[in-house]
Amino acid sequence: MLPGSIQISGETLSGAEIRDICESLRENSVRLLSLRGCQLSERDFGHVCRGAAESRSLAQLNLNLGIVSNINRVKQLAEALKTNRSVQSLFLHGSPLTDAGLALLNPALSIHPSLVALDLGDCMLGDEGINLICGLLPPDGAKSGLKELTLSANPGVTSKGWGRLAIAVAHSSQLRVLNLDYNPLGDQVAGMLAVAVASSRTLEVLDLEGTGLTNQSAQTLLDMVENYPTALRTLILAENNISPELQQQISDLLSEGEEEEETEAREVTTREKNPWICQNSSNSQMVLMTSGLGDSLLAETEM
Repeated sequence: MLPGSIQISGETLSGAEIRDICESLRENSVRLLSLRGCQLSERDFGHVCRGAAESRSLAQLNLNLGIVSNINRVKQLAEALKTNRSVQSLFLHGSPLTDAGLALLNPALSIHPSLVALDLGDCMLGDEGINLICGLLPPDGAKSGLKELTLSANPGVTSKGWGRLAIAVAHSSQLRVLNLDYNPLGDQVAGMLAVAVASSRTLEVLDLEGTGLTNQSAQTLLDMVENYPTALRTLILAENNISPELQQQISDLLSEGEEEEETEAREVTTREKNPWICQNSSNSQMVLMTSGLGDSLLAETEM
């Protein structure tokens, strides 16, 4: 039987329910475990962590909305992640981690062999926490790192912290999705992020909704999209003081880039189906060419 999912939201969980969840984890019959906003005792939280540690099927763990509510729970989760080898997506949105809690969790995150998506939105992080997160975005060729990162609603981070993140994003060889919505970034940080996006070869989605941007930021981002080759395909600028015209211009340019990429992909597919393609060169000689591309990415997320 293929692993399934357990998704519970806003419930008070009994000891019996926790035992059933843990049994399913140990039997490797759970791929997705989501306990968003649920109430459970300290002992039962420990049981869940031990079950997650033993599971070889668990790919997505959602403990959003305050479940990881104290340092003791952070420590138990960290111990579980040191043993677990299967979790690919970890969601802790709305947990009061603070920089101190992330410092306890970070060693386990850094050595986890499968983790590619991390949500630390609304986790009361500051600049020290951002410095730790930058370590999860290693530069080209260093090691594998995050492909999706959410840091929404962490107003304690200063422009210095966001600048440090921008540098890490620019050099990351893995990151494809970055969500920074509802942080007071302002035009200065947006300028740094524009440089990071222009430098990145992988970032496809950037969410800057409700981040205090103006037309100044939008013009900088427009210039970046217009003048530099970029992997960016989606840029979210809603709930900012940006004119609809500028937003539309940026959207149109990104759409053009996506259409060009689709055309190139179709040409590659054609060459793969007919690998020996004859083309006329400038001196009318026949040239034989072959080409092949391949790429894949797990995209399984839940807020």
